[in-house]
Amino acid sequence: MGEEAVEFSVEKVAEDCKQSTVDVGDRTYVIGRSDDDSKSSIIIKILEKLTQTWVVPTVLGTQPTLTESQSAIPVNDEKILIIEKGVPLNESIWFLEIDTPFVKQQRKIKGTEVVSWSKGVIGVGQKPVVISGPSGVGKGTLIAKLMKDYPSKFGFSVSHTTRSPREKEIDGVHYHFTERSKIEKDISEGKFLEFAHVHGNIYGTSIEAVESVTDEGKRCILDIDVQGARSVRASSLEAIFIFVCPPSFEELEKRLRARGTETEEQIQKRLRNARAELDQSNSPGLFDHLLVNDDLETCYENLKLLSLDDDQEDSDDLFIKDGKQTASFCIVSKHDSEILLQPEPNEAKNGATSLLALDLSSLSGGAPGRTRGLKIRSINSF
Repeated sequence: MGEEAVEFSVEKVAEDCKQSTVDVGDRTYVIGRSDDDSKSSIIIKILEKLTQTWVVPTVLGTQPTLTESQSAIPVNDEKILIIEKGVPLNESIWFLEIDTPFVKQQRKIKGTEVVSWSKGVIGVGQKPVVISGPSGVGKGTLIAKLMKDYPSKFGFSVSHTTRSPREKEIDGVHYHFTERSKIEKDISEGKFLEFAHVHGNIYGTSIEAVESVTDEGKRCILDIDVQGARSVRASSLEAIFIFVCPPSFEELEKRLRARGTETEEQIQKRLRNARAELDQSNSPGLFDHLLVNDDLETCYENLKLLSLDDDQEDSDDLFIKDGKQTASFCIVSKHDSEILLQPEPNEAKNGATSLLALDLSSLSGGAPGRTRGLKIRSINSF
């Protein structure tokens, strides 16, 4: 529920923090830095102009680094661009998502007003590859071959779990081992793409785990079950979804039994789960490609073609080379899909001798918490 505007005005906010106010439709968004004695944080309030009431939203995602001030401008009905002042440009570009598909989804789940922080990333980046398939189908072997043949192109997302490490398992390599309270808090704050409760423990794929691979310039591989794939598909992450299936259910059972690693009860459970996953694999709009692992080498060649498709660079070489990524900028104006930025005073030492145009026409969804596709060009010299 909102509170009446007379009890909290824009002028009152200004006394407590340095702020930006942005109008989007029938709402005014107040974004500022709190100077509370106990802690400093970024505060967000929303003024419903028609009813003159204030709403305090649930804020998801990792917030920007705190600075003295920022400049802000609406991109569209879904996002507000924020440039933090006094921070190198490659760290200062942020978006406040106010009505993106991810925010709409979280709003329904939480039953309250939601906004979410998203870091702007220069370059489009590689779409992650989500690979699913029933136990025993051979997807682990296929992924291992892909990682071995292309170690510089692919990286594997490391899942989180609340269970204890087993012998020889290394934290950060096999799993990120974490406390239940921590992972539950992160899940509630929208920091996980998917999660599941398994035998009393929580397993999940965090946004940070996926983006740490992508930020290295590699294509992230996610090995998750069908339910996890469904959760990722519902997020803002743009990915390639591949389901690996057996030539027949009988062949799958034969492979499971040939492993000799499970009891009959475990085999029957895996077969029940496999039948359910095979049924779900045909759900409209869930998987982009279905691969039949009849012959391992043939299936691998097909997986390789799909995974290497759409290969592209993830940076603006000119921007990186001329040093502008280390300079601080602020927003001047917006024209169509371009935002005009100018260097802050005394930034010539960092290569900032010209105005920049921040092109937003190619924005795409990374994992929630990332907005990729930013392009930057110099437009004139001072």
